[in-house]
Amino acid sequence: MKPFLFLIILSIFMSCGPSNKKKAMASPTEYDSIHTYYDRSFDQKISLEEKERSIDRALFLARDLEADSILGKLMYKKSSLLFQAGDYDSLVAHHDSFLTLQSQVDGPKQKASQYYLMGYYYDQVRSDYSKAFENYSAAKSQFELAKDSSWTGKCLLLMGVIQKNQNDFFGSKETMTEALQFLRESRDRNEMVQCYGLLATNHRKLLNFEDAIFYYTKAIKNSGSIEHRIAFENNLAATYIDDGRYEEAIVLLERIMGNTALDSTPVVYARILDNLSYAQWLLEKRDVDASFQKALQIRKEKKDWRGQLASFTHLGEFHMEDRSGRAKAYFDTVIQVAQKIKVPRAEIDALKFLIQINPENIKLRDRYILLQDSLDEQELKVKTQFAKYKYDDKLKQESILRLEKEKAEQALLAAEERSKKTMSYLGSIVLLLGLSFAIYFFGQRTKRLKERNKLAKLEATLETEADMSRRLHDDFGAGLNQTMLMVQGDMDRSKILDRLDGLYNQSRNFSREVNEVSTGGRFKAEFLEMLRFRTPSEANLFVTGVKDIDWGEMPPLSQKVLFKAIQELMINMGKHSKANMVTIVFKHTGKIMVVKYSDNGVGASKEELNAKNGLRNTEKRIQAIGGTVIFDSGKGEGFTAHITIPF
Repeated sequence: MKPFLFLIILSIFMSCGPSNKKKAMASPTEYDSIHTYYDRSFDQKISLEEKERSIDRALFLARDLEADSILGKLMYKKSSLLFQAGDYDSLVAHHDSFLTLQSQVDGPKQKASQYYLMGYYYDQVRSDYSKAFENYSAAKSQFELAKDSSWTGKCLLLMGVIQKNQNDFFGSKETMTEALQFLRESRDRNEMVQCYGLLATNHRKLLNFEDAIFYYTKAIKNSGSIEHRIAFENNLAATYIDDGRYEEAIVLLERIMGNTALDSTPVVYARILDNLSYAQWLLEKRDVDASFQKALQIRKEKKDWRGQLASFTHLGEFHMEDRSGRAKAYFDTVIQVAQKIKVPRAEIDALKFLIQINPENIKLRDRYILLQDSLDEQELKVKTQFAKYKYDDKLKQESILRLEKEKAEQALLAAEERSKKTMSYLGSIVLLLGLSFAIYFFGQRTKRLKERNKLAKLEATLETEADMSRRLHDDFGAGLNQTMLMVQGDMDRSKILDRLDGLYNQSRNFSREVNEVSTGGRFKAEFLEMLRFRTPSEANLFVTGVKDIDWGEMPPLSQKVLFKAIQELMINMGKHSKANMVTIVFKHTGKIMVVKYSDNGVGASKEELNAKNGLRNTEKRIQAIGGTVIFDSGKGEGFTAHITIPF
C-alpha cells in the first residue's frame, strides 16, 4: 500500500511525466488519413493496384493502433483485395499476420469476416475441405459472439455442406439442425430452404426415407425458385425410388417433365429423364434403353461426369439379366469415370454389380474389400476430425467469453480505483491521513475478495476437470476405441454408424454436464464408494484411519481436491500398475490431513512420472490450496505418494 499512497500524494503536489507506452490511439490527423485511404480502397473508379496501395498506406499509418475497430476493417479489406487479385499466396501470408494481430482487432464482426473469407478461399479455390471447415467454424463462433444470428446460420450451412460432401451424414444432419436455430424465415428463407434440402439428403443417405420425404416436401413448399423446386422434386422422386414407391416417383417425374423451365437446363432434364426411365423399368420392366441412351448422350455433351456415372450404372443394371457382357462393359466404364473424377463410392457400387455377374472373380472381390475398408477408414477419420474442430472451437468460444467476463471485472475494479482517486483529489491535505486509512482498508478488502475469487475460480476449474476427466478418459475415449475395433473387425456398417451417432451426442453434451463431488456429510460415503469402484477385481485395497477423521469438519474445497487426487492415483493404478495390493493411510494432525498411498505395482521411472499429465494435474491442484505431494517410484518397485492437505 505504501507505493499507492505515495502516488496519491505525488499526484496532489506534482505533475506526472510523459508515458512511454505504445500508443493506443492515433492523432486526429493520422486517424483522418487512415480513413481517407480506407475509403479510397472502395473507389470503383481506380484500379485494383491503386486500391491495394491505398489499403497498404492505411495499414502503415495504423501500425501502432491497439484494439481499434478500424484495424480489423483494414485487415479484412486487404484480404478481400488480395482475393480479388488472385494473389492467393499473399492472401495466406496476410491471414497469418491477421492471426498474429487478432488480439488487437476490436470487435468479433471483423474477425468473423476474415475467417469467412479464408473459409471461402479454401472451399472454392483450394478444395481443401479440412481448412475450409476449420475457418467456417471459427467464423461461426465470431458471428455468434457478435450476435449476428443470420451469418452464424449461414456458416453452419456451409459447414454442413462440407460434411455431407465428405459422407459425414450424421454430422451434417446435426449441423443443419443447429443452423435452423439461427435462421429466420423473414430474412434467411433461401438458406432455410437449403438446410431443408440438405437435411433431406442426409436422411436419404442414412436410409431414413420418411424423414427425407418430409424435408424435401418442406424445401419444395418454401422454395422461391422454379429451378430449385424442380431439383428438390427430382430428389424427392429419387427418394421414392429408393423406398420402392415407383408409381409415386413416376407420377411426380412425368409432371416435372412437362415444365418448360427444363428447356434451358439440359443437364437437369437428363437427370429427370434418367430417373423416370429407371423407375419405369423397375416397376414394369419396360424397354427403356432408348431413354437411358438419350439421357447419357446429353450428359456426355455437357460433360456432366457425375451424371454419366448414374447413367452407366442404370444401363448396367438394365442389361444384367439378358446381356451380361454389355452390362459388364457399362460397369467397367463406371469404374473408369469414378477413378477419373475420384468418386470411390461409385466404383464400389459398380464392383458390387460386377461381383454378381462374375462371382468367381477374386480380384473384383479383393478390390471391393480394399476400397470399402479404405473408404470406411477415411470417413471415420473425417467424422472424427469434424467433431474435433467443432469441439475445439466450442472450447475457444467459452474461453473468449470467460476472458471477456474477467476483462469486465477488471474494468469495474479499475473504475472503482479511479473513483477512489477522484475522491482523494477532492480531499484536503488535512484529511489525507484519514483518506489514506480508508484506502488501506478498502485495499485490504479488495485483497480478501481477490483471494476468495481465486479459490472460487479454482473450485470451478476442479468441477470442470471432473467432467472432462471422466468423459474423455472413460466414456468418449472408450467409445471411440470400441468403434475403431468395430471398423477393424469388419462389423455391420449400420452398427458402426449407430455407434458414431452416439459419440456425436456425447461430444455435443460434453461441456453442458458437470460431475460434481458431494461435500460435507455425504463426502465420506461417496469417497469410499469411489475407492471401491476404482479398485480392480484382482487387487486388494486396505484403507486405515478413515474412522478417526471428522470428515464433516474438512473444508469442501479440500474434500474435492483430496477426492480428485486419490481418484487420479486409483485410475493410474488400475490402468498401468498391475498391482494386487493397495494401501491408503489417513491421519489428521492439527490443521493438516496426511495421506500416504502405496501399491506394489510395476512402478514407473522418473521420466515416465514426469510424462503423466494426470499426476502433474494432481500436484497442481494440491499445491493450489497450500498442500504438498511427493511421488516416489521406480521400475518394478511399486508406487507411493505422500500428500498433505489443509484441514
